[in-house]
Amino acid sequence: MHMETATESRDQAYAVLKADAEKIRQLIEVQMDNLTMPQCPLYEEVLDTQMFGLSRQIDFAIRLNLIDEQAGKHIINELERKLSALHEATVNG
Repeated sequence: MHMETATESRDQAYAVLKADAEKIRQLIEVQMDNLTMPQCPLYEEVLDTQMFGLSRQIDFAIRLNLIDEQAGKHIINELERKLSALHEATVNG
């Protein structure tokens, strides 16, 4: 693979994973706004399922050398930070 193509593939993989993380954040926000509270088992099940799926996608991208482990951790940590802030706003808001 040419270096330019490899870099483009890595950039694209990172962008796709970031977009998937944002979709999870939006899904959880809609669920919190309209459907259930954070204490609800359905909320926890959706969150756990979505986070597990994203972590598997990230692991796969790491194994393919499309992103490095640090970038993968950054995506998960950033999503967890945003979800925590959303949770706090909903509980305290």
